Amino acid sequence: MTEEAILQGCLKNEAAAQRELYNRYSPKMLSVCYRFAHNREDAEDMLQEGFIKIFTQIHTFENRGAFEGWIRRIIVHTCINVLKKNKKFNESVDIIHATGVQVREESVPAIIQAKQIVECIRLLPIGYRTVLNLYAVEGYSHREIANMLDIEESTSRSQYTRARAMLEDILIRKRILQKQRPENVWLAAVARQ
Repeated sequence: MTEEAILQGCLKNEAAAQRELYNRYSPKMLSVCYRFAHNREDAEDMLQEGFIKIFTQIHTFENRGAFEGWIRRIIVHTCINVLKKNKKFNESVDIIHATGVQVREESVPAIIQAKQIVECIRLLPIGYRTVLNLYAVEGYSHREIANMLDIEESTSRSQYTRARAMLEDILIRKRILQKQRPENVWLAAVARQ
């Protein structure tokens, strides 16, 4: 089924098209949810809530930009809203599970290194993880993050700086990153494309 056929079917509330859309995009979007969630169960709840929004708001997709990008934005905003609603979010914010994390380091197999980095990111406090995820992985600006999280732009910047420092310390302690290395492995892994 083509993306256009899926979109048209979803606009008509056809179950087969909705199932196809879910099957096609849910694995990637679960990875996005997992970066924000405390555990897999919370991530699955976020995913379900996000897809409900996708199906009810699909008529708002205007064919400008990628359909997957539109879906991803809804999922990210759903995750943020769930964190805020459940009061699991405060001035220090959450991130993880990196699908699409790319490591540009030839000396270590990229897939192993990316997995290790993702697991280290999971050790950060929720506030740090969220800002790091939104800025370094999702590509939002500090101004956009501040608006999404109802915090000051300076808070977003300081959370990101602290998250980077804490993550670097974790990576050094776990011997994934060497001290005072000019090209940080983790930075390459979570840097925006």
